[in-house]
Amino acid sequence: MKIVLVGAGSIQFGYGMLGDIFNSKMLTGSEITLLDINEQALGKVLRIAQEFIAKHELQFTVNATTNRRAAFENADFIISSIEVGNRFQLWDEDWKIPLQYGVHQVYGENGGPGGIFHALRIGRVILEIMKDVMEICPKAWVFNYSNPMTSICTTVKRVYPQANFIGMCHEIGWLGRWLPRMLEMKPEDMHFRAAGLNHFSCLLELTDCKSGRDLYPEVLEKAEAFFEREPGYSDLLDEYRRTGNLEAAEKFDKGQSNKISKYEWADRRLVQFMLKNYQLLPITTDSHFGEYLSWAWDVVDHRGILDFYDVYKVMLSQDSRPEIRMETSERVVPIIEGILGDSGYEESAVNVQNDGLIEELPSWISVEVPAIINRHGVNGIKMRDVPKGYLALLRSYTGVYDLTAEAIIQGKKAYVIQAMLANPVVHQASHIEAMVDRMIDQQKKWLGYLK
Repeated sequence: MKIVLVGAGSIQFGYGMLGDIFNSKMLTGSEITLLDINEQALGKVLRIAQEFIAKHELQFTVNATTNRRAAFENADFIISSIEVGNRFQLWDEDWKIPLQYGVHQVYGENGGPGGIFHALRIGRVILEIMKDVMEICPKAWVFNYSNPMTSICTTVKRVYPQANFIGMCHEIGWLGRWLPRMLEMKPEDMHFRAAGLNHFSCLLELTDCKSGRDLYPEVLEKAEAFFEREPGYSDLLDEYRRTGNLEAAEKFDKGQSNKISKYEWADRRLVQFMLKNYQLLPITTDSHFGEYLSWAWDVVDHRGILDFYDVYKVMLSQDSRPEIRMETSERVVPIIEGILGDSGYEESAVNVQNDGLIEELPSWISVEVPAIINRHGVNGIKMRDVPKGYLALLRSYTGVYDLTAEAIIQGKKAYVIQAMLANPVVHQASHIEAMVDRMIDQQKKWLGYLK
């Protein structure tokens, strides 16, 4: 069994994924190839991995290369988490330059104009990676952790419809933090299903595993009191400023907290709004869910979003001593085990091509749904009776993904402008072309292909 980690020079991704793999008995004996363009960072991760294997007497082999095509030879599974350029510098530009041109986007990573520019940069690179995959190891399963998830997955499947390409995101993990405490139940005693688009998904079903009772009415009853003082990123940033320590990490398990927030509905004003107006619980916070809504600017916790951005920068850059830990911190290894072992278990969230899984959305869009994992692979579960009001919100953004995919594939600036004009977050038109030209000039290394 050969597993390739693309972007393995990142300590957070490289160490984290190695720990997940090393923790798997089923994957014992596998060859792990680390791939990155940063040879120095790659060498450090390789050295630490080999020392860890020797220390714990593990039956794995690890090697590293900067040669992508060589890495993909005989690959069975590819796990990818990459960015291009200076992540936070480009993110600042994605967020703030559109603001200068009058676009009130709440975050600028995955939705709004910033999300489009982000997709235009990274989408082209991921298509190049997938070209090599389809030529060298076309049957390999590729698990993508890069954002903007829906744009990437939609674009890849449009160019390579036969690719085994799965998008992975850990925002669904918030339900594991919220629901057991809200309902005072054990996680294993409840079964939930959520669906939508990545970072734009809501809880749709929640049942008691023992009795089959619908628990959603109880969520609607208890959510107000639960979320009003639930800790948020502003509390984390306050603690960091006070102590210099940040107890947070980007992973599936969001942990637990019995602390009381000093802020009302911290990071979750949209959660409050959706519960009141749609009777639905979003699976994520304002910074993510609000990127796709025309009215989010008027509702979100702006302080919480700014504080999350600062927390995230600290999280990825703080002077710590990360280490490989033999634990399951993400869901990709259980999925690989499920495929190899034909387990038939239900995974809570994957990003796959729709093809009727949510009937009212286009077949070509990538949707985030639960899936059955077995020897046939990752099989999305059809979601029935999705509320019409929620569907209307989801549909309003699908055209943006269609045009963004075409812009990436064809390199046409006209499609970029049209994607902006179709975007629910954009409320004015006269300066859009100038904004696009400014961004292409600013990020010419990545966007210069657009003509």
